[in-house]
Formats: sequence, structure tokens, C-alpha cells
Amino acid sequence: MLNTSNLAALKQGQSIPFTHGLSIRLIRSADLPFIIEMLNDSRVNQYLFFAPAADALYQGFFNPIIENTANAIKAEQWPESPTFVIHDDQGRYMGMTAITSVMFLTGNYEVGYQLPFHAWGQGIATRACQLMLEIGFSQLGAHKISADCYAGNIGSYTVMEKCGMSLEGRQRAYYKVDKGFDDKVYYGITKAEFERIN
Repeated sequence: MLNTSNLAALKQGQSIPFTHGLSIRLIRSADLPFIIEMLNDSRVNQYLFFAPAADALYQGFFNPIIENTANAIKAEQWPESPTFVIHDDQGRYMGMTAITSVMFLTGNYEVGYQLPFHAWGQGIATRACQLMLEIGFSQLGAHKISADCYAGNIGSYTVMEKCGMSLEGRQRAYYKVDKGFDDKVYYGITKAEFERIN
């Protein structure tokens, strides 16, 4: 759990210690090339329905988030969709994570995380998910946080389970993949459940 001063620094756009020689901060425009490179890596996007894609599509999606983030920092508020990037001590990009509100459902949020291949298997996604849950419940007023992934993405749903999220549903043959179809699995946790385990 982050202390109050670290949360305040993070909200102000500052970089704070994350875990194991890593730091985390809110997204900036300089991060976009590294995000695009990650999303266009076939090892990563095999589990992403929206990738690979043209750079213009990614720019159209992320630039409003980056602009909103910059404005929120100036206003000393959390952005509408807090999106963070992770770096190591040498400044190498190690991934991104976000918590976004669900449209029309006040108090409902979704968490996500994507890591470049070189950052896999180091516990980074688990810590990122934990932090998003913490921010959602302690800072954003969330009462329920959800996430979903391909059923074949064992690493992703294992992260959710490690963070206390429970399997809540499955849509069969939802995603078209190279060798047929894959299911979509849904996970979630309520504020009460989160507080019981933290």
C-alpha cells in the first residue's frame, strides 16, 4: 500500500518507487512511441483484440488521455482514466497500467495492464494490478473493479487471482485467434472484498 505522500506525488505527475528497482508515473506524450512499439509486438498482441494497428489509431486513442492527464495534473486532480507507465532505473520502458471508469455506471471501474515482452515474468503486472485496485478504491471512490482477458492468457488471469479478483463469467468463443476461437473471461472484486484481504 502506498503512503499518502507517495499517492500525492503520483497524482501530481511525479515518478515514485514501484518495486524492485522500478518507478511509476502518469503517462506523458514521450511514452507513446514505446507503447506503440509494445502493442505492435506479436508476442504481446496475441492477447489483445485491438492490436496490432496503425500508429494513427493508437495516437487517436492515447493523445486525448495524455492531454487529459496533463490538464488534471495542473488542476491537482486525478485524470478521468488514470494511466501510468513503468520504467526501470535506467529509464527503460517496462509497461503500462490503467484504471478507467465504466460509462454510465458510477463507482464501476476496469483495470488493465500491458507489458513489453522483456518485462514478463517479473511480478510487474501483479504489482500494477494491486496498485490500480488500491487507487480505485482509496482515491476514486470505486465500489467495484472488473477486468477481462482471453481465456488463453494464463498470465493475465493469474495476476487477477493473485490480487483477490474472482472469476465472474465467461463468454465462449468470443475472440478470433490464429487457431480458431478463444473465450473471454471476466474477473471482479468489490470494495468490501478488497478491504477484507488488505
